[in-house]
Amino acid sequence: QVQLLESGGGLVQAGGSLRLSCIASGSIFSVNAMRWYRQSPGKQRELVAGITKAGDTIYFDSVKGRFTISRDNAKNTVYLQMNSLKPEDTGVYYCNANLDSTIYWGQGTQVTVSS
Repeated sequence: QVQLLESGGGLVQAGGSLRLSCIASGSIFSVNAMRWYRQSPGKQRELVAGITKAGDTIYFDSVKGRFTISRDNAKNTVYLQMNSLKPEDTGVYYCNANLDSTIYWGQGTQVTVSS
């Protein structure tokens, strides 16, 4: 069964850092674009960062310079390094990936940033 499994969320004070990981597991031939979304309380889910198989990246404006997305193709894993965290970064972070031309979502991991 193909699935995405996130880890690394938690509670951190403002200014702190967290690193999220997402592993794509199962019988997978090709892992294409991988992305991180978040859903903050009372808001719609939004794209935080994305990375292509070749390593090209995009970022939501509010996280530029603070978050870094990366991937390890040999491990079918995508990471999100989050630095200088702010209370408005609080939310459930979801991994999203194009696996063999099908979009999959992870179950989400909670990130809470206290002021």
